[in-house]
Amino acid sequence: MSVIPAFLVHPFHVAYGAARAFGNRCTAALTIFTLGLGVSVAPVSAEALRLVALGDSLTQGYGLPTEDGFVPQLEAWLHENGLEVEVINAGVSGDTTAGGLARMDWTLAEPVDAMLVTLGGNDLLRGLDPAASRANLEAILARLEREEIPAMLIGLPAPGNYGPEFKLAFERMYVDLAGQFDVPMVPNFMQPMTDKADAGASFNDLMQDDHIHPNAEGVKLIVEHLGPEVLSFLKSLENGTY
Repeated sequence: MSVIPAFLVHPFHVAYGAARAFGNRCTAALTIFTLGLGVSVAPVSAEALRLVALGDSLTQGYGLPTEDGFVPQLEAWLHENGLEVEVINAGVSGDTTAGGLARMDWTLAEPVDAMLVTLGGNDLLRGLDPAASRANLEAILARLEREEIPAMLIGLPAPGNYGPEFKLAFERMYVDLAGQFDVPMVPNFMQPMTDKADAGASFNDLMQDDHIHPNAEGVKLIVEHLGPEVLSFLKSLENGTY
């Protein structure tokens, strides 16, 4: 495993440099009944959207009480903002993009209306070839496209210590795949930490003692950052404009 030096300023460098801890239904569905030559359309009672969050320990909520993890906080935020949704925790600590791809059958065993794909951190920690990471994410998104499951891609920035070519390739893969599959993308899961670092402030108050995973307050800010994007994504599904 390649370890990212702790002295690097960027929060991703500090937060992920010490360990490999990273771990279709529609609510507007219509039932069509055909009676002889006539067709009538009747609405089915609305059900909550099922949003699956596929990721690593950032998604899983490593080191936090269940209610303080990313998935419960995101679900609560979406409820507070008027969306009936169940967010399913498919985060596994230590998982790479290859691991996420390998468990797609299990992840899709139950009905899924949409998916957040938040993988890549462990690939980065291990210095894996971005081409391999890209191929795994491409296979995940291709599977979702074939099964007509809308997806949102959430990325992470790469540190500079692997070299500029690695950094460019890793960060570009999220942008390129979002364009290839025409899915919404947020480039930085850890944006609130990055914002503090860019302002010259410490973000230790947002991290657990391991300096790897966000604490409950850090997750709260992450959700506030990602929430509007996820809400817009899910609203587009409800409205049929995705």
